[in-house]
Amino acid sequence: MSSNYSIAVFAGDGIGPEIMTPTLAILSVLATQSDAYSLEFTELPAGANHYARTQESLPASSLAAAKETDAILLSAMGLPTIRYEDGTEISPQIELRKALDLFAGVRPVRIFKGQNTPLQLDEDHDYVDIVLIRESTEGLFYSQGKGEVTADEATETLKITRATSEKLFKFAFELAKTRQKKKQGLGKVTCVDKANVFRAFAFFREIFDAESKKHPSIEADHAYVDATALWMVQKPWVFDVMVTENMFGDILSDLGAGLMGGLGLAPSADIGEHHALFQPCHGSAPDIAGKDCANPFAMILSAAMMLDWLGEKHSSSALIDDSKRLQDAVYTVVREGKFTTQDIGGESSTSEAGNAVLELLG
Repeated sequence: MSSNYSIAVFAGDGIGPEIMTPTLAILSVLATQSDAYSLEFTELPAGANHYARTQESLPASSLAAAKETDAILLSAMGLPTIRYEDGTEISPQIELRKALDLFAGVRPVRIFKGQNTPLQLDEDHDYVDIVLIRESTEGLFYSQGKGEVTADEATETLKITRATSEKLFKFAFELAKTRQKKKQGLGKVTCVDKANVFRAFAFFREIFDAESKKHPSIEADHAYVDATALWMVQKPWVFDVMVTENMFGDILSDLGAGLMGGLGLAPSADIGEHHALFQPCHGSAPDIAGKDCANPFAMILSAAMMLDWLGEKHSSSALIDDSKRLQDAVYTVVREGKFTTQDIGGESSTSEAGNAVLELLG
């Protein structure tokens, strides 16, 4: 019996609609090929352009509709020339994270031999597969839009709560178990913090250690964030699942993207207990919008993460298998290099890159 899944679609700003188009086409083909599931897409308004027209970045109706769907697929959002009155950029994705309590920001870093990457792989380490989990609702982002600024000083508040941290660490250990079952990773979770300086991070680490005792089959260790940045460049293969605070995760995920060759290969997910949102890590790149040269792979890989999450949640091997098929197709195109975009060393258009993935999927 086929199961139908409803997907909320936010097309985004700048290059957002251009990379969403091939992604939806690919998902439609996969669903059409399957007897086990179907996908129903509902496009919802939000973003900088919508704000410019209506003074609403995320309409209440869009949020309400997204809450009723099985998953959310969101493209690049925001434009540097359109801002809130306080000067910050339009960011409906952050509003969605907070409104839906999407506390776990999942940022995979996958590197293969032959990939155009600054990382030096060798015979002993010719493959990197790590996942950075960034807490997405608190940390230094907690006071977003509410920081205090005077003529002489500015203050922002970092907040870490036990309730959110416990959910975050439980998610991290469960993900490590899932990856271990799929023969991915080392069966290890690393807590990345700055507990040697800040009491808030000592508190963060204490909660991590308490959770680790509940998962004796998974190795647990710690690393300071500055050392982690160094080791991600020198020896990323020592990591499996990494879990950290919001701002640290924001920075380290871009470092991971750089190791992969650029943000065009960096997918992400923001996951809570009841909802999940999937989007590329990169921005809306208005300077290349409309030129059919944007890299669609991060958006497509985010869609693959969505299929895997739906599959795990609903115990659907068909969705999990199609997620792997889609990831494999993207990485095959990347390794072959014939249909890649300029940002990762190729000359292909957005549509050509998307069609190359489609062709591999039959």
